Amino acid sequence: MKKRNLLATVILSSVLFLGACSSDDSSTTEADTPKGSDQLTIESIKEAGVLKVGVKEDVPNFGLKNTDTGEIEGFEIDIAKKIAEDILGDPDAIELTPVTAKTRGPLLDNGEVDMVIATFTVTEERKETYNFSDAYYEDAVGLLVKKDKNYEGLKDMDGANVGVAQSSTTSEAIASEAEQYDIAVEFSEYATYPEIKAALDSGRVDAFSVDRSILAGYLDDSTEILPDRFATQDYGIATKKTNTELAEHVNGLITTWGEDDTLNGLVSEWGLSE
Repeated sequence: MKKRNLLATVILSSVLFLGACSSDDSSTTEADTPKGSDQLTIESIKEAGVLKVGVKEDVPNFGLKNTDTGEIEGFEIDIAKKIAEDILGDPDAIELTPVTAKTRGPLLDNGEVDMVIATFTVTEERKETYNFSDAYYEDAVGLLVKKDKNYEGLKDMDGANVGVAQSSTTSEAIASEAEQYDIAVEFSEYATYPEIKAALDSGRVDAFSVDRSILAGYLDDSTEILPDRFATQDYGIATKKTNTELAEHVNGLITTWGEDDTLNGLVSEWGLSE
């Protein structure tokens, strides 16, 4: 009986000892884990040696893949390179990831990109989720249609089917304006701009709607951009809410480049007009 009691005491002591060790290890590990380790800083970008940027690859003059070189080129790519040069001292120290209106948010959320420079319109709702720089470009929503439709403007398009990009703000702008004319339009969503243009060419949609400067890159002899301008669109550079230092640094650059005409120079270089 005494032996059993002694054995039980030994076992109990061992369990308590191991439990205490486990508790100590857990406390130590938790204490040793740096808080906010997922926060991206200027220093961590320098340590990585590369700036990861989400950009468009299907928007002429903003971000378009050159079929001859395989490189993505455009106004927004040049902005990305200038930011990389400022932070890393090398304009080519960038990793460009193609994004769409639907994928740019999730790629930023999961850390696959450090920032998004991809015709990302700044809205109050989006500012609740991401940090945005001041606008580096201002545009307005427009309509690209086939010339043989003889549309003069949205007012003539009652019952029309308008092709828009997934997760964009375009349909809201058009629907709001359509109400003013007391007409109704339908919307078809597509993943990419080339898909919308193909739908327009084949007659599956009556109009292709996005920001006017983007539409300009898809003009051809059979199409025209209507004079309508809806909802001013301010493009800003988006970063995660937790990355405050990076957001402030980028905004400082945009402010400086706006004041010294660097942005205007790039706008002219890429044949864009505000």
